[in-house]
Amino acid sequence: MTIQEIEKKYGFVYPSLYKQLNADGMLDVGEYGPNWYTDVYPTLKDNPPLLLHSYDFESLNLKSVVEEIEELQDPEDYRNINPEFKFIPFAKSGGGDHYCFFLNEENNGDVPIVFVWHDMNEVNYLAKNLQDFIFKVLLIDMSKQDVYNQLTDEEFRSDIESVFKSHKKYLTDRQNQILSAILKRDIVDYEINVSPKIVESARGLLTDHELESIVHEVIPFDKMNQSFKYSID
Repeated sequence: MTIQEIEKKYGFVYPSLYKQLNADGMLDVGEYGPNWYTDVYPTLKDNPPLLLHSYDFESLNLKSVVEEIEELQDPEDYRNINPEFKFIPFAKSGGGDHYCFFLNEENNGDVPIVFVWHDMNEVNYLAKNLQDFIFKVLLIDMSKQDVYNQLTDEEFRSDIESVFKSHKKYLTDRQNQILSAILKRDIVDYEINVSPKIVESARGLLTDHELESIVHEVIPFDKMNQSFKYSID
């Protein structure tokens, strides 16, 4: 199904940036399955489609988008989502949560990006539009090296550089200048105060505090990190 057919069937209009990503092949992630990582991933690695290397983010091709819209709108679905809420998914987490456009709150062409949890009645606001969301995720990726999967410093830097290269045409000049400057830095170890008693070690090109301050200054959004319930039950 094409983007235009999806828009017609469900009665909405995608943000122009999403249409551009589709036209540029940035949503072509192949079919997910047991052999995706060994067979498909290597073909995408050098010119990454939408946020390919981002943690817990799986971009959906258009066929999958239709399947996921149907699932979220199904009155028999276990989440029992309030039919007044119009969520259009464009990606999923590994656990089955959805990254969605929240059509109800479109404002002057900005369609907020939200995270719809599958196992709790909650939706989190992530960014005021897709462009800001991409910038924010790239910042997060730069701040957190995947030490769990023993990614080397070279692999970490190489993955980020390749994603930045394929994504920069979709960002503002200011966003690109910030990311470009961060990419020139040395990797540092730092600590994240998760709670008064829990401290986590992290590694990346910027700390969580700097990340928060850049997000607050460059892509302000009054609902950032707020949440609401998607079911009236």
